[in-house]
Amino acid sequence: MLFRPLIAMVALAPAALLSQTSNSGKTVLYAAVGNQLIQYDLDPNAATLTKRGPVTLPANVQEAWPSPSHKDLYVAWSNGGASNAPVNGVVPKGDHHGISAFHIDPGSGGLEIIGKPALLPSRPIFITTDTNGSHVIAAHNDPSALTVYRILPDGTLGAQVPQSASLDFGIYGHQVRADPSGKTIILITRGNGPTATKAEDPGALKIFSYKDGVLANLRSIAPNGGFGYQVRHLDFHPSGKWAFVTLERQNQLQVYKRMPDGTLGSAPLFIKSTLPPSAPAGPGQTVASIHFHPNGRFVYVANRSADTAAGNSMSVFSVNQETGEPTLIQTIETHGFEPRTFTIDSGGRILAVANQLSKGAIPASLALFRIHDDGKLEFERKYDIETSPGKTLFWARTVSLR
Repeated sequence: MLFRPLIAMVALAPAALLSQTSNSGKTVLYAAVGNQLIQYDLDPNAATLTKRGPVTLPANVQEAWPSPSHKDLYVAWSNGGASNAPVNGVVPKGDHHGISAFHIDPGSGGLEIIGKPALLPSRPIFITTDTNGSHVIAAHNDPSALTVYRILPDGTLGAQVPQSASLDFGIYGHQVRADPSGKTIILITRGNGPTATKAEDPGALKIFSYKDGVLANLRSIAPNGGFGYQVRHLDFHPSGKWAFVTLERQNQLQVYKRMPDGTLGSAPLFIKSTLPPSAPAGPGQTVASIHFHPNGRFVYVANRSADTAAGNSMSVFSVNQETGEPTLIQTIETHGFEPRTFTIDSGGRILAVANQLSKGAIPASLALFRIHDDGKLEFERKYDIETSPGKTLFWARTVSLR
């Protein structure tokens, strides 16, 4: 086996239960280590995970996304990219990429593969469904691109939807999101930071009109020409008023007005550091994923550092419901290294962090935090994950069963 999950409960702390209305159904957490997708049952009241059996993908898991009905799960995989061990210091591009479809058992959360995988031309760094669940859209980083695949009535994947050759996909696509209106698709292109031998590649938000799986160029948002704009991830405020984005190398959170037609304002309304003033960014400090609390009053951002434990943290912002302005109210360590992804249960009670890397005596882990009524986090416990060489805890997400 490529790994053996090692579960250790530590630092159990008392925490007040939230008064929020929570999902009445079961919640599962799926986590990826290499090509294994592991299911855990999440108990939000006790803040515990119970491990169930894994499923095996053809290559390392990159990302997964549930259908809007939560009946099916689409899992992207690849033997290229950062989830694979570098060869002579070079990250492999790979030659085997795809998306597999699974039916989610409504009682247990167990996964049953359905249909044949959709084979992709290059690594899918992120995937999503459109708002009505009729297509899966994959973002590719090298070369930057979007590909679209039909979802058949039984949940299986169908043919790729042809696209115009004139589409502008920018440089280094990193995430794709479907605007809640269903009218547009947004490709978040990170660009690349400068090196000793290569100038900076600019980043941008590439917005495409969208209908029945077909994309068309609509708008590109790239403040300062995209330089100093290494945008990584986007999330929509539950009210539909704003889109918040993280800037990886700049360690920033930016807020954009969301328009009724599915586009965004051309300039950010607010720009905030994801780090407290007392802890400015050091070498190798970057920002990663972003997720709103279901009630929209708070937004959470993951900070990453391969060098210092303190640089691996969750930043909590309160959100002004009239203006959209975020205010940093807490920064708390994740008890591990490189929190690439994190997830919040649908009831807004538990935040689970996937600390990606093992470093020294500190293993990769799933760290669970209680979310209090004021949005702040309290560490409950962590589950250490044993990873083999070249395999990391690359991705995690909760799914509520319906």
